[in-house]
Amino acid sequence: MVADVIGSPGRRVFGQLIRLVRADTRADAVIVNGENSAGGFGITPEIVKEFFELGVDAITTGNHVWDKKEILPLLAQEPRLLRPHNYPPGNPGRGWTVIPVGTKHLAVLNLQGRTFMTPIDDPFRAVDELLKDLQAHDPRPDAIVVDFHAEATSEKQAFGRFVDGRVAAVVGTHTHVQTADEKRLPKGTAYLTDMGMTGGLGGIIGMKWELSVERQLTLTRGERLQPADDDLHLQGAVVEIDDATGLSKSIERVSVGLERVLMDRFGKKH
Repeated sequence: MVADVIGSPGRRVFGQLIRLVRADTRADAVIVNGENSAGGFGITPEIVKEFFELGVDAITTGNHVWDKKEILPLLAQEPRLLRPHNYPPGNPGRGWTVIPVGTKHLAVLNLQGRTFMTPIDDPFRAVDELLKDLQAHDPRPDAIVVDFHAEATSEKQAFGRFVDGRVAAVVGTHTHVQTADEKRLPKGTAYLTDMGMTGGLGGIIGMKWELSVERQLTLTRGERLQPADDDLHLQGAVVEIDDATGLSKSIERVSVGLERVLMDRFGKKH
């Protein structure tokens, strides 16, 4: 599962590293959060196509999924492109999909938190109903993973505990800073508060640091934030799932620097 891809620098490092990372981790499926992949705000149909051509199995998003209006028709048409499930009824798209992975079927869920974010339907009650519905889905998923897009650490941790033993993994997105709390919860769910981001770690949460600092100094929006393009990394998490139980065996953080990979493999700088 790959953390939020930030603008064209994020897409570049993702495109250059995903096949290597997938091979090194022996990943059977790749899920990527793409809500910031278009200039740092939103996603476009062209980027969706680009991700799928790179072998992505499902795309999750978050509150920025609505930023590019041209994505709305595709949200309604492409079942592998998700938006948070707990947006009010009537919005295009869906918050879950079931994808084939070898002989198994994996359900991917996308929900959004409420603390310090725009008011939205309750993700706890929403996931309860969704998990019940998936029991009757044909094919019934062998395992379930969740991208929980939320701001507050406490809400993410509470959500992980709430679904512990009912899903294989809960990974957090949105804050763009990778946390060091990966663990297997008591009932078998793999958990990580935030996977980080895929893009320029030399910036501030993926954006050029100078513009972010200026906003702090002036307390105005000022110039539009732009994606950072230095210290490019692909971040995320690898979850190993037990075929017998559909729960996790392990979770491992991923943070791979493009510069280091190019030096190690090809003896040159990017």
